[in-house]
Amino acid sequence: MWMLILNVVYVLVAIAIIALVLMQRGSGAQAGSGFGAGASGTVFGARGASNFLSKSTKWLAIAFFGISLFMAWYATHSARPTTQQNLGVMTQVPAAGTAVGELPKPSSVPSAPVQAPAAPTSVPALPQDAAPAPVVPPAAAPAPATGEPAPATPPQGG
Repeated sequence: MWMLILNVVYVLVAIAIIALVLMQRGSGAQAGSGFGAGASGTVFGARGASNFLSKSTKWLAIAFFGISLFMAWYATHSARPTTQQNLGVMTQVPAAGTAVGELPKPSSVPSAPVQAPAAPTSVPALPQDAAPAPVVPPAAAPAPATGEPAPATPPQGG
């Protein structure tokens, strides 16, 4: 019953923290306030020491984290071990002769040895009746459509 009460208090503290943070005025309201502009030479800045809202937020945050840690501790220490879990296939006992984590024994049928293909010893030659392919010179560029003949050799230089 008291965990239910603690959960309700936990939610109320969280809502109070949200409300207090939203009610506070941000320190970045002025452009240079984040870098100390307008601090007027005081130790705590122009706003002075922390006010009621920031002190309340601090103590509510401490209470929130304290309740969180206690509920986590209580949940781990009050957990009851279950007697039997339904694990389905995992509850089956392994077959006799096979220990847990052991690989199955290989079959008694020998496997055929794997042989690597033999590398060719020589390069095959061309048949005697085959003629070598004729060498064709590169084709000349087509003539321009302007009517000028194409130059015999391309221009050299740069």
